[in-house]
Amino acid sequence: MLINELTKLDREWVSERTELLFGGEFVVSREVVHNPAELPGFVVSEGHDRIGITTYNIVEDECELVTIDSLCQWQGVGSILLEAVEKVAKDAGCKTLWTITSNDNLDALRFLQRRGFVIKEVRVGIAEQIRMMKPGMQEIGHYNIPVRDEIELIKSL
Repeated sequence: MLINELTKLDREWVSERTELLFGGEFVVSREVVHNPAELPGFVVSEGHDRIGITTYNIVEDECELVTIDSLCQWQGVGSILLEAVEKVAKDAGCKTLWTITSNDNLDALRFLQRRGFVIKEVRVGIAEQIRMMKPGMQEIGHYNIPVRDEIELIKSL
């Protein structure tokens, strides 16, 4: 597996994955709209195949993990991506790394908490507001759980 910074050639694929995973070309966190295809990030590839991507946004001394997507679960792809973002954040002088997931994403909650993230806040019912901006956002998510809430997790660097 190789990890590299996202290039112009990766941007279309990032857009496609964002549309597939998040029901639109943008994501929303803390009521801020992000277009992952325009953010810095990393891609993991094996041979000619892309098998994972992550995007992030640094503001002052905080780094937001905007997206993280592994096409090969249980192979270490997510861990490699997260470690790369943590290194960039530390090198930039960030004190915290944070991210948002939805209440149905139990796999993300497990993954993040096992890597030192803690739940900071739960925004109950926020999905309805987000759907006004993103009508394509799914109503039923992973494990047939209704998508209602936003969970913010944070890790001290």
